Amino acid sequence: MLLASALTAPLGCSEATSPEVASPPIPSYFPTPRIPTENPWSAEKAELGRALFYDTRLSGNGTQSCASCHPQSRAFVDVLPRAVGSTGEEHPRRSMTLTNVAWNQTYNWANPLVTTLETQALTPLFGEHPVELGMAGREDELIARLQQEPFYGERFAAAFPDAEEPITVTHITYALASFQRTLISGSSAYDRFMYEGDATDFSESARRGMSLFFSERLECFHCHGGFNFSDAIDHDGLTTSSAPFHVTGLYNIDGQGAYPAPNTGVHEVTGRPEDMGRFKAPTLRNIAVRAPYMHDGSVADLDAVIDHYAAGGRTIPDGPNAGVGYLNPNLSLFVPGFLITDEEREDLKAFLHSLTDHDFLTDPALGPPADLPPFEPQVGE
Repeated sequence: MLLASALTAPLGCSEATSPEVASPPIPSYFPTPRIPTENPWSAEKAELGRALFYDTRLSGNGTQSCASCHPQSRAFVDVLPRAVGSTGEEHPRRSMTLTNVAWNQTYNWANPLVTTLETQALTPLFGEHPVELGMAGREDELIARLQQEPFYGERFAAAFPDAEEPITVTHITYALASFQRTLISGSSAYDRFMYEGDATDFSESARRGMSLFFSERLECFHCHGGFNFSDAIDHDGLTTSSAPFHVTGLYNIDGQGAYPAPNTGVHEVTGRPEDMGRFKAPTLRNIAVRAPYMHDGSVADLDAVIDHYAAGGRTIPDGPNAGVGYLNPNLSLFVPGFLITDEEREDLKAFLHSLTDHDFLTDPALGPPADLPPFEPQVGE
C-alpha cells in the first residue's frame, strides 16, 4: 500500500525520483514533480512545514491556521461554499483542494501568474483583499512568535542548517511548500485497479462509469485526464506548458458570457473579454468528499455537477445571476451536453467515488504534529 506521507520515508525512495535529487516519495506511476532549485525538498523542511500548516500562530488574531480552510478529512479543502478568513470576512471563492499540488501548473482558481507553492503561500498569509490569515504588515510579529518557541528554533535550524537567520518569511513559505509537496494521493480503488491489478474495491459499476468518463460522448477526460485527472499539470521533463482555463457555462448573466463580479475568472487578472469565465479544471481525485463544487461552491453535490454538464451549461431561471449557460458564447467545446440514463448516472458516480483515497484522508503523518505547542494570543491581537 502506498504511504501518502513523505515525512518518515527515506529520501529518493521512489522509482520515479532521481537518486541524486531529494523529493517526497511518489507512486512509481506518477511523473517526478518539478521542485524549484532555490527550495530543494528535504524531510526536515516538510516536517517544519507540517507544523506551520497546523499552527494558528500564522494568523493575525491566532484563530486560524492553513488547515482551517484545508482540512485533511476533506482532501484539504473547506466544507464551506466560500472560504471565511480569520477576521470573519467571506471570500468570493472557495478554498481549493491541496491534493497532489506538487504537480500543479498554477495555484489559484483563475490566476495564471501564480506558478509556485512558495509564491502562493504569500497570498493567504499577507493578502488583504480579502483577508485570509491576516498577517499583512505584521511580518516582524510573525517572526517573533516563532522565535519565542524552542520547538521552532530547533526545527528551523534543522530545515535550514546553512542559514545565519533560519526563521524568516521566505523560509516559512519554503517549509509550507515542502510539506504541501508531500500531500500525495495515489492509493484509491481506481489506482489499485489500474496500476496494481487489484479489482477488490473497483466494482463493475465503477468500471462502466470509467468507460463513460473516458468516452467522447461525455468528454470528461479532456479537461480531467491523465494521472491527476486535470489538464493543468506540470512535472519534471515536461517541455510544454499551456496553463489551461475553461468556460463551463456556469453563468451567462447578460447573454454575452458575463460571470458575476468579482468571480470573472482569468478576466479578473487580465481584463481581456475573452478571459471572462475562464477557470481552472482542478484534479478530480477525492472529488466525492469535496462538496460543494465549482469556484464559488454554487453546485451542491455530484448529481448537480452531472446535471450541469449534461445540460451543457447551467440555467439559472431568475435572480441577479439569471442566464442560460449553454448559450454562453465562450463555452468550451468540451462542454457540449449529453444524454445520460439513471443507470449511467449511478455508474459515473461510482467511478468518481473510486477516486477517493482513504489513506490520504486519514494518514496521521499528514495531520497536526502531536508535539505542536499551543498558541494563546495576547489580548487585543
